[in-house]
Amino acid sequence: MLKSFTIPEEDMVVVQHEDLRELVTEIFQKLQVPFDQAKIGADVLVSADLRGIDSHGVSNQLRVYVDEYNQGGINPKPNFRIIRETPATANVDSDAGLGLITTPKAMEIAIDKANKTGLGMVTIHNGKHLGMASYHSMMALDHDMIGVCMSSTRATVLPTFGSEPRLGTNPIAFAAPARHEPPFVLDMATSAVASNKFDLAKRLGIDVEAGWIADKDGTPIMSPAPLPETYHGLPLGGTRELGSHKGYGLGAMVDILCGLLSGNNSGMIAAAGGVRNYSHMVAAYKVDAFAPVEQFKDMMDEFLRTLRNTPPAPGHERVLYPGLPEFEVEEVRKVKGIPLHQEVIDWLRNISGELGIQYSLS
Repeated sequence: MLKSFTIPEEDMVVVQHEDLRELVTEIFQKLQVPFDQAKIGADVLVSADLRGIDSHGVSNQLRVYVDEYNQGGINPKPNFRIIRETPATANVDSDAGLGLITTPKAMEIAIDKANKTGLGMVTIHNGKHLGMASYHSMMALDHDMIGVCMSSTRATVLPTFGSEPRLGTNPIAFAAPARHEPPFVLDMATSAVASNKFDLAKRLGIDVEAGWIADKDGTPIMSPAPLPETYHGLPLGGTRELGSHKGYGLGAMVDILCGLLSGNNSGMIAAAGGVRNYSHMVAAYKVDAFAPVEQFKDMMDEFLRTLRNTPPAPGHERVLYPGLPEFEVEEVRKVKGIPLHQEVIDWLRNISGELGIQYSLS
């Protein structure tokens, strides 16, 4: 997370990840989610907080899911089923189940297929929000595989030169194993910034950065400013001169691979037809179908070490690679705890009371 999103010390409450995971599991259960699935949902959320992806952790997302479950928008006991299949592929109907819970099931299918054929790919339609996309791609790492996850989300982002949203934030996650180095884990929105960060900006009372959003007419806001009441997200790059056509193209690619290929259509067209669901795609590539595993991991170590040993430019301490800062944050937070905003603590305490759960965070 950017330093501007750091919780002020006077508003910070630190909790242990085991306690937070247990409480979130209980909350999901009170929403009629079966215990084994509630544990998975809690693990995805708390894993995001552990890795410093606070925008997709308990702080931002749990209250959204609670509201959607209570309003009937998420099915707590979905009939997850494969409707089309080959030895290497599958298309799944997740029956409006929460993506945090259904996407790991799809990745398990992809991994099983990759073990048999060298690669596996699963598209998912009729889904809901999947949380931190890298959680699902990282499932492949323990199997000596490369993992990929994408999600076609609701239209909140303008196409380049557009004045109305046509694409979602449409994240892409990619995870590749190494031997001694922390794995390479890329997790990025194809918009200039994940929309959940706007919720953090509101909570912390900070300005949004230049090139993140456009005003209601579609004009990019190119200086830091408070979040306006009406705004639209911009594709990665912000403006055409800064490469927004690339973010726009990547976002469209995600819509094709997740939405159209799964039969769910793109987020914008599905929403226009009254469908408010998400589409996802996961894939697993078995390394030894392409190269010897140990050789690949040794080369990954050399590649990643070379990246982080790059001499830093003036004013910077070091060079990072995707996945390294999250790995380091997780090592710290597992021991010292997860920082939450006092407002989040208050919400957790209140929702625990409403659901009849004994509040257990110290």
